[in-house]
Amino acid sequence: MGTVRLTMAQALVRHLAAQWIEDEDGTRERLFASCWAIFGHGNVAGMGEALYAHREELPTLRAHNEQAMALAAIAFAKAKFRRRMMAVTTSIGPGATNLVTAAALAHVDRLPVLLLPGDVYASRRPDPVLQQVESFGDGTVSANDCFRPVSRYFDRITRPEQILTALPRALSVLTDPVDCGPVTLALCQDVQAEAFDYPAWFFEERVHRIRRAGADEGELARAVAALTKAERPLVIAGGGVLYSGAARTLAGFAERHGLPVAETQAGKGSLAWAHPNNAGSIGVTGSSAANALAADADVVLAVGTRLQDFTTGSRALFRQPGRTLIQLNAATFDADKHGALPLVADARRGLDALSGALGSWTAPKRQADRVKGLVAEWTASVDRATAASNAPLPSDAQVLGAVNRAAGRGAIVVCASGGLPGELHKLWRTDAPGGYHLEYGYSCMGYEIAGGLGVKLARPDREVYVLVGDGSYMMMNSEIATAVQLGVKLNIVVLDNRGFGCINRLQNATGGASFNNLFRDVAGAQPIDFALHAASMGAVSEKVSGIAELEGALLRAKATDQTNVIVIDTDPVVTTEAGGAWWDVAVPEVSDREPVRQARAGYEAQLAGHPVTGRSA
Repeated sequence: MGTVRLTMAQALVRHLAAQWIEDEDGTRERLFASCWAIFGHGNVAGMGEALYAHREELPTLRAHNEQAMALAAIAFAKAKFRRRMMAVTTSIGPGATNLVTAAALAHVDRLPVLLLPGDVYASRRPDPVLQQVESFGDGTVSANDCFRPVSRYFDRITRPEQILTALPRALSVLTDPVDCGPVTLALCQDVQAEAFDYPAWFFEERVHRIRRAGADEGELARAVAALTKAERPLVIAGGGVLYSGAARTLAGFAERHGLPVAETQAGKGSLAWAHPNNAGSIGVTGSSAANALAADADVVLAVGTRLQDFTTGSRALFRQPGRTLIQLNAATFDADKHGALPLVADARRGLDALSGALGSWTAPKRQADRVKGLVAEWTASVDRATAASNAPLPSDAQVLGAVNRAAGRGAIVVCASGGLPGELHKLWRTDAPGGYHLEYGYSCMGYEIAGGLGVKLARPDREVYVLVGDGSYMMMNSEIATAVQLGVKLNIVVLDNRGFGCINRLQNATGGASFNNLFRDVAGAQPIDFALHAASMGAVSEKVSGIAELEGALLRAKATDQTNVIVIDTDPVVTTEAGGAWWDVAVPEVSDREPVRQARAGYEAQLAGHPVTGRSA
């Protein structure tokens, strides 16, 4: 078929531009929406020239921080339910290692992103080059080896022809529902510029379709046998429900068989908040309804979740002796966790198969009646926690209540870390899949604004609300300027509790004195004018006082087509008491301070009753 002589970087970009994704309805889009780039030595000559030539098919976006642009790319993929993605390229040295945190986040959250950091000279001719990290004991090591444990696939391109095998492997990982996660191709800077006669077929268009694995008959039969014996069953919806496009299937499954559904952080929005089968959030940041059902459940069907400690209350939430856990998951790695009955399958196909095999079986009516009562009690708790207040320092719950009411139907909320995710998981009301966008697998401070940018690029037709604490804002705010430069509208609400309020509360809860978290406890700390700072980057910004002023500012923001930043002071101490579950945070065994000794005694009492490690299990 002939060959095409190109540099390695040109061939790589041309290959990426030829990749397409097709949904089951026949809709076809480019797999890679764009490539984020911050150029430096190590990628400006090779990748810069290649991206310029293909800027129409693969637009290049400029950011202000390497980690932030990778976070934006990851958020884009999450908002697209892993159907589309972005690439990210950086220089060598600090430009590359700035991506490592983002790679770890994508790895934990199972989200696709293609990382293309520059690397040292493969020839080693000018070694050591600027920013090269030399290993005293291994000449093959570079700083990019940091990516190995946080990449689902890693390769270093030391010859131009290596991309003929590396790129197809990378794409198979990025588009696979089981292996999905970050891919790192470290691009040696001299090799980027080297030419090779590539086969023409390498640049032909390729259409990817997401694989849907069906359930094994034996595993399905065991799951059905367990469910049909259940008296108090509970379904847990994880992020896999959304990535599989199984939200409607889950709703039909729950309705047909009379099953209550609790939602993880990643799975929230699988059911509309007002759906009669929705028991709300589960776990440490869970609703009283879902957690009560979990404590009594004799059969738990977990769909598309890895059941991390916040979901399981550090494995103490499911307390019923002899209870059965069924793990419906595309990945065997997750389906086998916690001594579960595995049901390895795509979420949608698995639920369809389960429903068909269950036939007309439904959970006992008394379970449905109990769910209705528990949900009604929880709904009243949410109403109280989020009601408008005249307090000079409102709680986080009161602020998010005001934002939730102003946002209306179809809006997307974005958050990631601190105390806000707990309040949002409990209290935010979303009516559609994708309306709740939380990064809580890695709980990465700094994700919020960059993530909001990625979400808005993915869903330009929807209002995006970013809720961010002052501590996280200080860690990463530069992509406000990127949003302004791209003409992308974000609604950013900065909740200023003057420090790391969430960790201060945890510090106090474990017996510690307030120390090194709140500004009032740090010598020399000064108040920060976040509104003025945001305005300096081109945002429309204002500082408000109290919920009434916040509501007015939200209306003004909604009416504009510009990025808005609204700053409000909040109470660093108050948090929603209703709901929640125990979380295993180890307390020091030895301390000179009585509050710590008391906290340790309480911790040991919790461990004593733990169903896995405790004496009373």
